[in-house]
Amino acid sequence: MKNTLQDSIIKRRTYYSITNSSPVSDKEIEALLRLAITNVPSAFNSQTTRLVLLLGEQHLKLWQIVSDTLQAIVPAENFPATQKKLSSFAAGYGTVLFLEDNDIVESLQKTFPTYAASFPAYSEHTSAMHQFALWTLLEEAGFGCSLQHYNPLIDQKVKSQWALPQSWKLIAQMPFGTPTAEPTEKTFEPLEKRMLVFK
Repeated sequence: MKNTLQDSIIKRRTYYSITNSSPVSDKEIEALLRLAITNVPSAFNSQTTRLVLLLGEQHLKLWQIVSDTLQAIVPAENFPATQKKLSSFAAGYGTVLFLEDNDIVESLQKTFPTYAASFPAYSEHTSAMHQFALWTLLEEAGFGCSLQHYNPLIDQKVKSQWALPQSWKLIAQMPFGTPTAEPTEKTFEPLEKRMLVFK
């Protein structure tokens, strides 16, 4: 029986142990990205989110960029632990890059000056919704995912490697692959500290 939306939200977790195999075809992965970017809402219907899907050698190039960038700034004695973590992401099947088009954000700021200060935050909200939707969709398809943030350290190298517009701001990286181990146990803060109800 297919998961309900509630089931999918509950089952979506962070997986750090993944392999470079896929339970679905590349076309099916692309279809999930198209579904998310077409249907996830955005403030003022601004459609600021940009997705870049990296598979195969392109996926490996990203994590080599991250590794090279961090090796230049992380103390040598600490780098083996960093490299081990990065290798776990590179071991996956692919990575989704989440970006936001700042040209649209700036255009909205000029068009709606009353909300000008809020549009960068609206853009972040839009990206976050895309991240959650796609994370859930990929997990439903049988993948394990995690969300990483090596930006802004890698921004210019990423834009250069894949000839991305300068106006696209890198927000997050989502490596994914077939999971090889269960996620760690998740703990929850008491709901009374996190949720209020007034009647």
